[in-house]
Amino acid sequence: MQIEKATVKTHDLVGGDYRELVLTAPVTAKAAVPGQFVHLRVPRLDGSVLRRPFSIYRARDDRLSILYKTVGRGTRAMETIAVGDTVDMIGPLGNGFPLDAMGENPALVAGGYGVAPLSFLAGEVDVRGTVFIGGATARDILCVGDFESLGWTVRITTEDGSLGEKGLVTAALDAWVATQQGTPPVYYACGPDGMLRAVGQRAVAAGHTAWLSLDKHMGCGVGACLACVQKIRGADGSVAWKRVCKDGPIFEASVIEWDA
Repeated sequence: MQIEKATVKTHDLVGGDYRELVLTAPVTAKAAVPGQFVHLRVPRLDGSVLRRPFSIYRARDDRLSILYKTVGRGTRAMETIAVGDTVDMIGPLGNGFPLDAMGENPALVAGGYGVAPLSFLAGEVDVRGTVFIGGATARDILCVGDFESLGWTVRITTEDGSLGEKGLVTAALDAWVATQQGTPPVYYACGPDGMLRAVGQRAVAAGHTAWLSLDKHMGCGVGACLACVQKIRGADGSVAWKRVCKDGPIFEASVIEWDA
């Protein structure tokens, strides 16, 4: 982890309200692994002292990129970032997905821009499996070509039925799991908290392994402020608060103590 002054290489609209910000950040890009994130200081965001966390979408050579959706004041300010600007960034942060735990039958489950770190993951492993991408509408479905070009099978769901199957991504996952025989699936998931909880509970009930990238509001991003804590169960059965930014954001579903 370090502070790096990254230079904006490209900044493009990639569909719907989503943009890809590509940065020249050689130190962070070289060290990054799938599932980690960076903490950006957003330029021209007057009155804000907090950085914003973003999952790493791509990291290769000296380039690093993130995907984001314009949803509020911070991301609206990000839209003004121009090619050639310098962005103050801390990273890479977090523990990343375990690449050696994927097995022979992986299932990646993504909601919205939670697809970004899973796309990074898919390109860093030799095994191929099935990707489930869910969104509210067709405008929320991203990175399909990334996975298909790597040889992954892609299943799409939208809540309004505008693309792929109509319904929640967990319904498509349930239907797929019912057809699986032999090697049990291993899940890797990133997206909204409700989706993560649903995927994790399904995995635990079936005795499967699920690695979840928890979605928590972060303050400092480095474990100092304790704004993003989550109850995690230890090997002895005791429960302790863990920092999602520092101890995570990736946790195995069976150790997570969800709030009632």
